Amino acid sequence: MALPPGPTSSSALQSWRWLRSPLSFLTDARERYGSVFTVKLFGFGSEMVVISDPETVKALYTEREHGIPPSRVNLLESVLGSHGLLLQEGPDHLTRRKLMLPPFHGERMRSYEPLVEKIVSDEGDSGPLEREFPIHPRMQALTLEVILRVVFGISETARLQALSVLLTQMLAEAASLQVLLFGAASKRIGSRGAHRKFVNHLREIDDLLYAEIAERRSDPSLEQRDDPFSMLMQARFEDGGQMSDEELRDQLMTLVVAGHETTGTGLAWAFDLLLSHPEQLQRLRASLGEGEDGYLNAVIAESLRLRPVIPFTARQLAKELTADGVALPAGTQVTPAIWLIHTREDLYPEPLAFRPERFLEDAPNTYAWIPFGGGIRRCIGAAFAEFEMRALLREAFTRCDLRKPGSAPEQAVRRGAVIAPKDGTPIVATARRPAPGREPAAV
Repeated sequence: MALPPGPTSSSALQSWRWLRSPLSFLTDARERYGSVFTVKLFGFGSEMVVISDPETVKALYTEREHGIPPSRVNLLESVLGSHGLLLQEGPDHLTRRKLMLPPFHGERMRSYEPLVEKIVSDEGDSGPLEREFPIHPRMQALTLEVILRVVFGISETARLQALSVLLTQMLAEAASLQVLLFGAASKRIGSRGAHRKFVNHLREIDDLLYAEIAERRSDPSLEQRDDPFSMLMQARFEDGGQMSDEELRDQLMTLVVAGHETTGTGLAWAFDLLLSHPEQLQRLRASLGEGEDGYLNAVIAESLRLRPVIPFTARQLAKELTADGVALPAGTQVTPAIWLIHTREDLYPEPLAFRPERFLEDAPNTYAWIPFGGGIRRCIGAAFAEFEMRALLREAFTRCDLRKPGSAPEQAVRRGAVIAPKDGTPIVATARRPAPGREPAAV
């Protein structure tokens, strides 16, 4: 069965463009070959089919037997471990997904709201005034603190600070192409250079996580705790068994990797878009002033549409895929290109325009808006991420007056698996109002 046509340039050139400017590479290919095409990339088993039609994506995501390409497993396993939910397949994945979903349900998140709001409010009281600073790293630090304090339930100051520093270093190193390539080859050539430093940081993180796991298991008040980490520790599989220390470690690392940089980067893009569009920003401020969140939700949805943090994912077909005129044989590596789906003109008129209003009108097809993936592979922390974004954007735009130092929109660059703002989204805070019941923070 022949694969769909695609770019005819060398795999070396295609790989370079995929790594350096993936969005323009995908857009150029779509303009020439349509919604489905084949690319040739080093390290991905040569050929990979890119799809961007919602019906084809639905057919891919709803078939449970399709798996993760081995090349992706090799890249992620060194950080997530072999038990991480992102790397599980088949019955193992479904069993663990079922076990891990309850702490992230909407009802449960209401119990986390006071702590998240306090963390966000404390951040709102800090930061420079009348001085340019990049908000992306601040958002990354904030979302990491939320994960450690709210999701992990860690309150011991020294361990919290040590984990925060080490995880920040490790995740920055993991975004390096050099580290990723050496990581994939380390079993054959050993660890060296930047990858060795990365491995050492990972070991230190593991020591701290295993210490926290040991203390949590012996905590007499464990049954009264309701943070997701403690709930996972108490959860039982259908046979009565529970997660081992190793699996708990892997799931905690999965929650960090999947929920920290992605949410922080999504927030940075939301700031960039809002501060570049005064009319939408004014409408958001007005709606927040009235205590209404509908437009805020639309802003988040539109920001994630126009700037999906992870613009593509990958699956390997366990059986033939046939949908909407597309027929692909078993064994084919397939990439649902989230960016291409989100910028289809037939789905989103004026697709490159920032128009939150479109999400106040007709809701998009389930597989036409997939910033968190879809089907049984949809991110279990999606609701928590949107909850975090709502809390922080509401705080920022009700208590602070912000502006961009320039008018040009941020350029999108690859940072490991995510597409991030090149300059960190520089902003200037020109005024800050204290939270109710608090004195103004010293600057």
